[in-house]
Amino acid sequence: MNIEAIREYCLAKPGVTESFPFDEVTLVLKVGNKIFVLLDTGSHPTTINLKCDPERAVALRDQYQAVQPGFHMNKTHWNTITLDGSLRGHDVQEWIDHSYDLVKKGLPKAVREQLI
Repeated sequence: MNIEAIREYCLAKPGVTESFPFDEVTLVLKVGNKIFVLLDTGSHPTTINLKCDPERAVALRDQYQAVQPGFHMNKTHWNTITLDGSLRGHDVQEWIDHSYDLVKKGLPKAVREQLI
C-alpha cells in the first residue's frame, strides 16, 4: 500500500480526522481525537505506526521482519511497520482496522455512539 491508499482507507472510517501536528512529514490520523495511525510520509520506504494488542504485537514482530516495536511510541502497544513490499496490502489494512478498533473501544461511550 502507498501513502495515499492508506490515507484514503483510514479517512473512509467513521469519525477519522487527519493532521500534521508534529512536523511536515508525520501524518496523524485520529478517531475521537485519539491517534490510531502515524504515517511517516518522508521515509523511504514508508513507515506506519499502528496501535496493537500487546500479545498480537509480539506475534507480528516474530512473524514479519517489517514489523518492529513502535518507534518513539510505547513499544508494548505500538508497532512500526515498514512498507517495503514484503507485506500484503490486505494484512496492512487488517492491522489498521485493529488499531482503529482498539482506539475506538477506549473512547467514552458518548463519543463511540456518535461514530456509528
